[in-house]
Amino acid sequence: MKKILIAATLLGAAGLALAQAWPQAKPIRLLVGYTPGGGIDFAARTVQIPLQEALKQQIVIEYKPGAGGTIAASELARTPADGYTLLLANTGPFAIAPYLQQKMPYDPVKQFSYVGQISQGSYIAVTRPDHPARNLQDFVAWARANAGKVNFASGGAGTSTHLNGELMNQVTGLDMTHVPYKGSAPAVQELIGGQTQILIDAGSVLLPQIKGGKLKALAVTGPKRDPQLPDVPTVRELGLGGMESVGFQGLVGPAGLPPEVVERLSAELAKVLAQPELKAKFATAGAEVHALGAREFAGFVKADNEKWAKLIKERKLQLD
Repeated sequence: MKKILIAATLLGAAGLALAQAWPQAKPIRLLVGYTPGGGIDFAARTVQIPLQEALKQQIVIEYKPGAGGTIAASELARTPADGYTLLLANTGPFAIAPYLQQKMPYDPVKQFSYVGQISQGSYIAVTRPDHPARNLQDFVAWARANAGKVNFASGGAGTSTHLNGELMNQVTGLDMTHVPYKGSAPAVQELIGGQTQILIDAGSVLLPQIKGGKLKALAVTGPKRDPQLPDVPTVRELGLGGMESVGFQGLVGPAGLPPEVVERLSAELAKVLAQPELKAKFATAGAEVHALGAREFAGFVKADNEKWAKLIKERKLQLD
């Protein structure tokens, strides 16, 4: 028993020493599970510089795209819990994709240390400017009249764009065909080109195309209108409240991060997110800074998991 107590004391002292030294030993890796240029990359690059200034240590963004963000999340789950590898988490790989596979690659609730939420943002339902629908309610009526001919685009199977389309099918009783692409950028281009009829994606992806006149906004999925699109109604206003959803972005590490590291990271992230200029950057991209501490963020993600897992089960969805 004495030996066990000594060993436990030594381990505790080693953990405390690690936490006190962190993050001086080496640069911090920030994994992004998508290609450069998307909404997740935008969030990572927006917090990268102010956060590394606060921590007085370099933060290096590493892109690990593929499988709807699960490749990066799987890598994070295997890394040492030393605070030197983090990930910019989002809805797809942390609340949706694992439940679409026969064997879950990881448990998004139990296998990670949640540090802090960065933002929440409504999704926007868009179509081509020449489509006859004025809003999403009109689009649903048009889709019913064109049953069997309507499809929805997504940035890939297992992404939030995929599940938003499936949620629309469930709520409206439509049977639109899912057409997945390798990322949001090609999905947007194919919609503009007329190969698909609708896409429900993040404002950081769609707002430039909407403001440039290449896409038409039909509705936003959040609880309130987007300040960037004040004339576009919410799904609830259109009688489609069951489609209400928001995407999240936040900072996570592997399970078992020392509490002192989580506390320091969470506190510094909160200070960064309180900066007015940073809030303005997110707002112009259609997202809202929505800082949550470690415990609150973990609770939010757990609730989101339950919501999307239920939809996946009811729709009998599964990745090939």
